[in-house]
Amino acid sequence: MRSAIARGCVLFALMLPAFVQASAQPTWHDKVNQALPLLGHRNWILIVDSAYPLQASAGVETIETGADQLEVTRFVLDAINHSIHVRPDILMDAELPFVAESDAPGVTAYRVDIGKLLAGIAVESVPHEQLIARVDEAGRTMHVLVLKTTMTVPYSSVFVRLNCRYWSDDAERRLRLRMADAKR
Repeated sequence: MRSAIARGCVLFALMLPAFVQASAQPTWHDKVNQALPLLGHRNWILIVDSAYPLQASAGVETIETGADQLEVTRFVLDAINHSIHVRPDILMDAELPFVAESDAPGVTAYRVDIGKLLAGIAVESVPHEQLIARVDEAGRTMHVLVLKTTMTVPYSSVFVRLNCRYWSDDAERRLRLRMADAKR
C-alpha cells in the first residue's frame, strides 16, 4: 500500500509542472504573437509608460507587461517586421522633445535609445491628447492592443498604427485618383 502511495506521489510530482504550465496565463509575448496574425491595417498596438490611462472603449485591450519599454517596443517591431501582412506607422507624443531631464530623470537617455531603435522609420509627432483621442476613436470599431511597461518617463509612449504591408500609401492614392477619374 505504501509503495502504491509513493508511486502516486512521484507520478503527481512529475506531472505537476505540466499542470502548472497548462494553467499559466499567456505572457505579453504570447499575446502579441497570438494577436498579430488577426490584426490588420487600422488596428493599433501601443507600447506605453506605466501611467498611461486605462481606456474604456470596447476595442481597447490593455495588458501589463512588467517589462522595459524599449524591450517591448523592440519585440513588437520585430514581430511586425516578420509579418507578411502589416507594416508599422509610428506616432509619438509631440511633447517628448520638450520634457526636461530635471523634471523627468532618464528622459535624455530614453530619447537617445528610442531614436536608435526607430532609426530609419518615419515617426509622426502628435500632441498627446490628440493621440489619446485617435486611439479612443479607433477602439470604437477596431482592436487596439495596449502594452503597459515599467517606463516612468512621461510622454514616452510609442503608438503603432498598423498599415497594409502589401499595399502602399502611393498605390492607394493612385487607386482613388483612378476611381475619381472614372466618375467624371
